[in-house]
Amino acid sequence: MIQPPAITIPQTIRVAQPTEQRLANGVRLLALTNPGQNVVRLSFVFEAGTTTQHKPFVASSAQNLLNEGSSRHSAIEIAEALDYYGSYFEVSLDRDYSVITFCCLARFFDESIGTFEEILLDPLYAPDEISIYASKRKQSLEIERRKTATKARERFARALFGEGHPYGVSYHESHYDNLTHNDLEEFYRRRYTAENCFVVCSLDDDPKRLARIARFAEQVPSAGHHTPVEIPAPTSTLYDSEQVEQAVQSSIRMGKLLFGRQHPDFVGMQVVTYILGGYFGSRLIDNLRERNGFTYSVFASMINMRHAGYMAIATDVGCEFAERAVEEIRAEVGRLSKELVSADELETVRRIMFGEFMRILDGPMGLVDVTIEATQNGTDNHYIARSLDEIRTITPERIRDLAERYLNPETLTTVVVGK
Repeated sequence: MIQPPAITIPQTIRVAQPTEQRLANGVRLLALTNPGQNVVRLSFVFEAGTTTQHKPFVASSAQNLLNEGSSRHSAIEIAEALDYYGSYFEVSLDRDYSVITFCCLARFFDESIGTFEEILLDPLYAPDEISIYASKRKQSLEIERRKTATKARERFARALFGEGHPYGVSYHESHYDNLTHNDLEEFYRRRYTAENCFVVCSLDDDPKRLARIARFAEQVPSAGHHTPVEIPAPTSTLYDSEQVEQAVQSSIRMGKLLFGRQHPDFVGMQVVTYILGGYFGSRLIDNLRERNGFTYSVFASMINMRHAGYMAIATDVGCEFAERAVEEIRAEVGRLSKELVSADELETVRRIMFGEFMRILDGPMGLVDVTIEATQNGTDNHYIARSLDEIRTITPERIRDLAERYLNPETLTTVVVGK
């Protein structure tokens, strides 16, 4: 019989560090070079998340409409230009940041980068495109908000941070009716600036391509100043609920305000939440799914934001099981602070967490994402090695102490939406 190789946790890990240059307009360009790499990825990261918008839905609209026409080409022509060379354009938005990503084959870099520049530097924001986009998004959001999971997610954010807090606020879909060309243009001019931007790229070791990317990034206009975002203190509510008569499931969201990735206990709390509900064989899965049949899935994680961080638990259960499910979740949270984790369970969690890191770092695309996150958090890629070292050496006693310090079940914010 063939014996599979032994499972081992690496003692050391080397994560590539980008080279950095400060461009003429002040933009930081971080480059990850890999000889022979046949794909170029280029990500512009702007402090242009929803906390920076002056009007509802402006941040997402300004981002999503970047490729819907320029002063030189229509949306269809831009899409055809990307498609012809197999190039790729992608956006992502959160409360703090807007990330604009371009990808292309290295052999079509010269043919593609002009289109990339046009998308980022010359968006038209045509009124007819805004109208079509706003109508679709309004309808989509209206349908999405009929789901208990969506209602629970929005209520949980409000309960955790406060209704008027930038991290807790949500807007009625009717605000899409008020979007104008001037709104988007003003937001783009104010937030898509060199002062609010850094760039991460992954490419081969061709210096000409890197120089061309630098010329692209140097065209991001400078506003002459950086406008910081003021974030008020959050005000949490312990419990919130909504009755949905036609619901067949109740959506449960539970959690607690804690701290972001810069905090010395963040990685330790990642281990705690992994044990609780971070993988398919976790304690919450064993309890709510395997033993009680309340749900198909339940998940717990540490959430990192620029100005805050929190622990969150999410699940959808049969309506008749909602109250018991909340009780069982609290019981599992409480057990973490009373009982030591077994050596076998801790070793399983270590292996899964290490495997997840290895998956993320497997290839240049994941390394770009890691570099973006590190830069957003004011650190560098060495944080990966430090995090893995802490996961490797954490003890059952420290896990119990962290749970006791931060996860009193009676202090968890709880939101239930359903029948």
